[in-house]
Amino acid sequence: MNRQGNPAVLAQARRRDSLDKRQRALTALTTLERDGTKITHAAVARTAHVSTWLTYTDGIREHIQAARHRQASTTPPPPTQGTPPTPAGLRAELHLARQEIKELRQERDRLRDALRHQLGQQLDALHAPDLAHRIDELTRHNHQLADQLQHATDDNTALRHHTASLEGDLAAARTSLRRMIRDENLNQ
Repeated sequence: MNRQGNPAVLAQARRRDSLDKRQRALTALTTLERDGTKITHAAVARTAHVSTWLTYTDGIREHIQAARHRQASTTPPPPTQGTPPTPAGLRAELHLARQEIKELRQERDRLRDALRHQLGQQLDALHAPDLAHRIDELTRHNHQLADQLQHATDDNTALRHHTASLEGDLAAARTSLRRMIRDENLNQ
Protein backbone atom coordinates (compact mmCIF):
# COMPACT_ATOMS: atom_id res chain seq x y z
CA MET A 1 0.00 0.00 0.00
CA ASN A 2 1.27 3.45 -0.93
CA ARG A 3 1.21 5.58 2.23
CA GLN A 4 1.49 8.85 0.33
CA GLY A 5 -1.52 8.02 -1.82
CA ASN A 6 -1.84 8.32 -5.55
CA PRO A 7 -1.39 12.01 -6.45
CA ALA A 8 -3.16 11.67 -9.78
CA VAL A 9 -6.26 10.14 -8.20
CA LEU A 10 -6.30 12.75 -5.43
CA ALA A 11 -5.95 15.60 -7.92
CA GLN A 12 -8.74 14.19 -10.05
CA ALA A 13 -11.04 13.86 -7.00
CA ARG A 14 -10.23 17.43 -6.00
CA ARG A 15 -11.08 18.70 -9.51
CA ARG A 16 -14.41 16.80 -9.49
CA ASP A 17 -15.26 18.27 -6.07
CA SER A 18 -14.36 21.80 -7.22
CA LEU A 19 -16.46 21.47 -10.39
CA ASP A 20 -19.39 20.15 -8.36
CA LYS A 21 -19.22 23.10 -5.94
CA ARG A 22 -18.96 25.62 -8.78
CA GLN A 23 -21.96 24.05 -10.53
CA ARG A 24 -23.98 24.18 -7.29
CA ALA A 25 -23.09 27.88 -6.89
CA LEU A 26 -24.23 28.67 -10.44
CA THR A 27 -27.45 26.70 -9.97
CA ALA A 28 -28.13 28.55 -6.70
CA LEU A 29 -27.49 31.87 -8.47
CA THR A 30 -30.03 30.97 -11.16
CA THR A 31 -32.58 29.94 -8.54
CA LEU A 32 -32.16 33.14 -6.54
CA GLU A 33 -32.45 35.27 -9.64
CA ARG A 34 -35.56 33.42 -10.82
CA ASP A 35 -37.22 33.75 -7.37
CA GLY A 36 -36.47 37.46 -7.20
CA THR A 37 -34.39 37.08 -4.04
CA LYS A 38 -31.73 39.73 -3.50
CA ILE A 39 -28.47 38.34 -4.82
CA THR A 40 -25.43 38.57 -2.58
CA HIS A 41 -22.30 36.45 -2.31
CA ALA A 42 -23.46 35.21 1.10
CA ALA A 43 -26.94 34.28 -0.22
CA VAL A 44 -25.43 32.29 -3.08
CA ALA A 45 -23.00 30.53 -0.74
CA ARG A 46 -25.76 29.72 1.75
CA THR A 47 -28.11 28.39 -0.93
CA ALA A 48 -25.40 26.30 -2.63
CA HIS A 49 -23.91 25.07 0.66
CA VAL A 50 -20.44 26.27 -0.31
CA SER A 51 -18.00 28.72 1.23
CA THR A 52 -18.38 32.43 0.62
CA TRP A 53 -14.76 32.42 -0.50
CA LEU A 54 -15.74 30.28 -3.52
CA THR A 55 -18.30 32.87 -4.65
CA TYR A 56 -15.52 35.48 -4.95
CA THR A 57 -13.32 33.30 -7.17
CA ASP A 58 -12.91 33.87 -10.90
CA GLY A 59 -15.64 32.18 -12.88
CA ILE A 60 -18.31 32.66 -10.18
CA ARG A 61 -17.80 36.30 -9.19
CA GLU A 62 -18.51 37.51 -12.75
CA HIS A 63 -21.81 35.61 -12.88
CA ILE A 64 -22.90 37.04 -9.53
CA GLN A 65 -22.00 40.60 -10.61
CA ALA A 66 -23.92 40.18 -13.88
CA ALA A 67 -26.97 38.80 -12.04
CA ARG A 68 -26.86 41.68 -9.54
CA HIS A 69 -26.67 44.13 -12.45
CA ARG A 70 -29.67 42.50 -14.17
CA GLN A 71 -31.57 42.49 -10.90
CA ALA A 72 -30.84 46.18 -10.26
CA SER A 73 -31.99 47.16 -13.75
CA THR A 74 -35.28 45.20 -13.55
CA THR A 75 -36.20 46.08 -9.95
CA PRO A 76 -38.92 48.69 -9.97
CA PRO A 77 -38.02 51.90 -8.16
CA PRO A 78 -39.63 52.44 -4.79
CA PRO A 79 -43.05 54.06 -5.02
CA THR A 80 -42.96 57.81 -4.72
CA GLN A 81 -45.30 59.42 -2.32
CA GLY A 82 -47.58 61.98 -3.91
CA THR A 83 -48.69 64.11 -1.01
CA PRO A 84 -47.47 64.17 2.54
CA PRO A 85 -49.82 62.60 5.07
CA THR A 86 -52.26 64.91 6.80
CA PRO A 87 -52.50 65.19 10.59
CA ALA A 88 -56.02 63.75 10.45
CA GLY A 89 -54.79 60.78 8.43
CA LEU A 90 -51.94 60.20 10.85
CA ARG A 91 -54.36 60.38 13.80
CA ALA A 92 -56.63 57.86 12.10
CA GLU A 93 -53.70 55.50 11.47
CA LEU A 94 -52.55 55.94 15.07
CA HIS A 95 -56.05 55.15 16.31
CA LEU A 96 -56.22 52.03 14.13
CA ALA A 97 -52.76 50.94 15.29
CA ARG A 98 -53.73 51.41 18.94
CA GLN A 99 -56.94 49.45 18.38
CA GLU A 100 -55.00 46.63 16.75
CA ILE A 101 -52.48 46.61 19.63
CA LYS A 102 -55.36 46.44 22.12
CA GLU A 103 -56.93 43.51 20.24
CA LEU A 104 -53.57 41.72 20.03
CA ARG A 105 -53.03 42.15 23.77
CA GLN A 106 -56.49 40.78 24.48
CA GLU A 107 -55.84 37.82 22.21
CA ARG A 108 -52.46 37.26 23.92
CA ASP A 109 -54.18 37.28 27.33
CA ARG A 110 -56.88 34.86 26.13
CA LEU A 111 -54.26 32.51 24.71
CA ARG A 112 -52.17 32.74 27.89
CA ASP A 113 -55.22 31.93 30.05
CA ALA A 114 -56.18 29.04 27.77
CA LEU A 115 -52.65 27.70 27.95
CA ARG A 116 -52.61 27.96 31.75
CA HIS A 117 -55.95 26.18 31.94
CA GLN A 118 -54.77 23.43 29.60
CA LEU A 119 -51.50 22.96 31.52
CA GLY A 120 -53.45 22.81 34.77
CA GLN A 121 -55.70 20.10 33.34
CA GLN A 122 -52.69 18.16 32.11
CA LEU A 123 -51.03 18.38 35.50
CA ASP A 124 -54.26 17.30 37.20
CA ALA A 125 -54.59 14.37 34.81
CA LEU A 126 -50.99 13.32 35.43
CA HIS A 127 -51.31 13.41 39.21
CA ALA A 128 -54.90 12.13 39.61
CA PRO A 129 -53.94 8.45 40.15
CA ASP A 130 -51.19 9.44 42.58
CA LEU A 131 -53.59 11.68 44.48
CA ALA A 132 -56.25 8.94 44.75
CA HIS A 133 -53.63 6.53 46.11
CA ARG A 134 -52.37 9.17 48.56
CA ILE A 135 -55.93 9.91 49.74
CA ASP A 136 -56.56 6.19 50.38
CA GLU A 137 -53.29 5.94 52.29
CA LEU A 138 -54.09 9.00 54.43
CA THR A 139 -57.62 7.69 55.12
CA ARG A 140 -56.22 4.36 56.37
CA HIS A 141 -53.70 6.18 58.54
CA ASN A 142 -56.47 8.41 59.91
CA HIS A 143 -58.57 5.35 60.87
CA GLN A 144 -55.56 3.81 62.62
CA LEU A 145 -54.97 6.99 64.59
CA ALA A 146 -58.69 7.21 65.49
CA ASP A 147 -58.55 3.59 66.80
CA GLN A 148 -55.41 4.35 68.82
CA LEU A 149 -57.08 7.45 70.27
CA GLN A 150 -60.15 5.43 71.25
CA HIS A 151 -57.98 2.80 73.00
CA ALA A 152 -56.00 5.52 74.79
CA THR A 153 -59.23 7.23 75.89
CA ASP A 154 -60.64 3.93 77.19
CA ASP A 155 -57.39 3.18 79.07
CA ASN A 156 -57.37 6.70 80.50
CA THR A 157 -60.96 6.35 81.74
CA ALA A 158 -60.19 2.97 83.32
CA LEU A 159 -57.07 4.37 85.02
CA ARG A 160 -59.04 7.34 86.39
CA HIS A 161 -61.63 4.99 87.91
CA HIS A 162 -58.88 2.84 89.38
CA THR A 163 -57.10 5.98 90.74
CA ALA A 164 -60.35 7.20 92.31
CA SER A 165 -60.87 3.80 93.91
CA LEU A 166 -57.29 3.80 95.26
CA GLU A 167 -57.72 7.34 96.59
CA GLY A 168 -60.86 6.21 98.41
CA ASP A 169 -58.98 3.23 99.88
CA LEU A 170 -56.11 5.52 100.94
CA ALA A 171 -58.49 7.96 102.61
CA ALA A 172 -60.13 5.05 104.48
CA ALA A 173 -56.72 3.71 105.53
CA ARG A 174 -55.71 7.14 106.85
CA THR A 175 -58.95 7.47 108.77
CA SER A 176 -58.40 4.01 110.25
CA LEU A 177 -54.83 4.86 111.15
CA ARG A 178 -55.92 8.04 112.92
CA ARG A 179 -58.49 6.13 114.95
CA MET A 180 -55.94 3.55 115.93
CA ILE A 181 -53.46 6.24 116.95
CA ARG A 182 -56.15 8.08 118.90
CA ASP A 183 -57.36 4.90 120.58
CA GLU A 184 -53.76 4.02 121.46
CA ASN A 185 -53.17 7.47 122.91
CA LEU A 186 -56.34 7.23 124.96
CA ASN A 187 -55.42 3.83 126.35
CA GLN A 188 -52.11 4.97 127.62
